[in-house]
Amino acid sequence: MAFDKTTRNRLATFVGKARDLIADEFTQQFQGLYGISENGTITPLDKLGHLDDIGKATASLLRERIDYFIKTHPDERDGEKAAVTRLAREQAFTILNRLAAIRMAEKRDLIVESVGKGYQSKGFKVFEQVAGAGLGVTYHRYRRYIFCLFDELAVDLGILFDRRSPQGLLFPRETALQELFTLLNASDLDPLWVEDETIGWIYQYYNDPAERKKMRDESAAPRNSRELAVRNQFFTPRYVVEFLTDNTLGRIWYEMTQGKTRLKEQCRYLVRRPIEIFLKPGEAVPAFATKDDLSQEELLKQPVYIPFRLMKDPRLLLMLDPACGSMHFGLYAFDLYEAIYEEAWDLNVESLRHDYPDKETLLIEVPRLIIEHNIHGIDIDPRAVQIAGLSLWLRAQKSWQAQRVRADKRPRIMRSNIVCAEPMPGSVEMLKEFIATLHPPLLSQLVEKVFVQMQLAGEAGSLLKIEEDIAHFVAEAKKLWSLTRKAEQTKFDLGMADKPNQGELPLDVSGISDESFWETAEERIYNALKDFAEQADSAGYQHRLFAEDAVRGFAFIDLCRKRYDVGVMNPPFGLGSKASEKYLNERYVG
Repeated sequence: MAFDKTTRNRLATFVGKARDLIADEFTQQFQGLYGISENGTITPLDKLGHLDDIGKATASLLRERIDYFIKTHPDERDGEKAAVTRLAREQAFTILNRLAAIRMAEKRDLIVESVGKGYQSKGFKVFEQVAGAGLGVTYHRYRRYIFCLFDELAVDLGILFDRRSPQGLLFPRETALQELFTLLNASDLDPLWVEDETIGWIYQYYNDPAERKKMRDESAAPRNSRELAVRNQFFTPRYVVEFLTDNTLGRIWYEMTQGKTRLKEQCRYLVRRPIEIFLKPGEAVPAFATKDDLSQEELLKQPVYIPFRLMKDPRLLLMLDPACGSMHFGLYAFDLYEAIYEEAWDLNVESLRHDYPDKETLLIEVPRLIIEHNIHGIDIDPRAVQIAGLSLWLRAQKSWQAQRVRADKRPRIMRSNIVCAEPMPGSVEMLKEFIATLHPPLLSQLVEKVFVQMQLAGEAGSLLKIEEDIAHFVAEAKKLWSLTRKAEQTKFDLGMADKPNQGELPLDVSGISDESFWETAEERIYNALKDFAEQADSAGYQHRLFAEDAVRGFAFIDLCRKRYDVGVMNPPFGLGSKASEKYLNERYVG
């Protein structure tokens, strides 16, 4: 169905009501259950005698999350109050995204009905028959059921459904849940849950227009990463998505196949000339004179010579949307990639044929390959990252359904390449604890510099040239090391025993005796970040928060290190944030 103005208005009304309902519910839970007031005042845990052990554990985690926000956003005004607001907002958007995702999945027959009829949903009724009444009243049984469903979906979609995530600690109480069921299951919304664009519109409409206006009235430039995200959320029209993707990804494959591809019909906006001559390997464009007085019609009849482009294994044909939002470009690119993989196999791409000698096996694997290898996305808004991951997962399921691949036979998607550009954590204590284990001392200093530079990630996003910054840090350190070595040698030649005073140097280059260290210095930094992310997860919740940010921070760095064949985006408009202004001016303007 078309998302005309009436349809969009109806969806906007739903999102606004659902957002306010959940936000009010969680604010009440903060105050009434967990001793957290809107102004940031927090009741000591030992005063919450009304909570059971699970409730106390949740209250403790919420406090640690607030403390974490305060530490990682030290420049935010009214830190405690802002942290509580941020916490309520992230808990609310996560539960709405989760329930909307379940509604979309059940309407596509990907999961059994679980939300569509509330307590009367088929999946829950079966669960009740198996579980019996031992789990308490209906609400408690349903909550246990939906948590089990979250866990099952988290295997493929951990970015949205992982219940260990600090973004999803709360669940609506029964009254609010029933009201949410009423909103989700309104009859006039029913046709929208099968539409791929629905989740994208939910993302756009989640922000309150009055809040956006207030932001702009108070400051001409965004003051932080959230304001930057909110001000620049605009739904990209389908024709824009198709035109840009057709003439980047589509055009590359068109040239690799020398025009022997069905994409020339599938890509309706692909720009082609009437006379195109594909050159052979090593063949140069012939020199010829063009007359200045030719008409437009005569110009179109001139031959266009297309340089030879070597065909790639499609797994190496990488696309990046550096401001991906809800992944509109990726969803359309998915269609093109499916055609590209099939044609690559038909055209005997050797590496692909070697790994997949059977075409049917390849076609079953293609949806997984596209998500794991081809489509990459970065956004500064964690909601966008949740929804982008969901969008691609739903698109993959659609392909498997079309191939009649049973759910238990579908390949497991082990990873995606959708990341949130976020700052590394700002806790000095945890950072020092980590870098104290690194040797030589220079490695600790360089990793610390990366963490500091990553504080701009939320504002600068993919414009943060972190991989170039790391290379620069290493180059400067090597230069200092070389000068130090030269000074040592000079003193030795002059018979002076004293070495340069390390304490007077800006970096500690002691312990580096071999020039080969510098050949691997950058990789050592990346490996240190990766090792920390993998090891720190078991060191307690506060450390786990730090580790999860390090995981995301490392994933962001990893995407920045790659080189892509295609870049497509609907760029943000307006000014950058105040925090990133100096960096952007230095790197891109001055």
